[in-house]
Amino acid sequence: MGMMDRFLGMGGNVAAVANAATGMAEIWRENATRRMELEEEGRSSALNQFAAEFTMRPPNWFDGFVDGLNRLPRPLLTLGTIGLFVYAMAEPEGFGLRMANLNLVPEPLWWLLGAIISFYFGAREAHYFRVRPRIETHSGKALATTMPTASAPATSQSASGDDFADNAALRDWAGSAALAKP
Repeated sequence: MGMMDRFLGMGGNVAAVANAATGMAEIWRENATRRMELEEEGRSSALNQFAAEFTMRPPNWFDGFVDGLNRLPRPLLTLGTIGLFVYAMAEPEGFGLRMANLNLVPEPLWWLLGAIISFYFGAREAHYFRVRPRIETHSGKALATTMPTASAPATSQSASGDDFADNAALRDWAGSAALAKP
């Protein structure tokens, strides 16, 4: 084929016409290959930016100290509560005296302590709630992860309005949830 082009002397002309036709076609329809190349370039530059933001610098003594402090509240609260039970059995008089003294703590201070503990553990739960994996169905919709409550009666339809006609397990679950409701 290259020989015919050279023989006829039209190789350059044919290439120019083909390039012009391609350029003209891209006016009405985008070049899918170029679009994929640009999307990949954007995706890789975003990943490179994220990688640069989250590179770990070598930890120093302060970072290790703060990480250790961040790991202390849950074990201390757990072991402290168990320790109170042991202390109540080992020395009931001292335990009773200290519990009576806790009645002297003003109520606003108890509210403040409750708020601090609630925000600490609530922030942890909120973090894990936000980063939980989402399970996608075959149609691309996310599955509902909540059980029906007493205020929201269980029906044979999900929250998005799709019925359970194609899933026997969900039909059984919806029927048993409706039967178990008081």
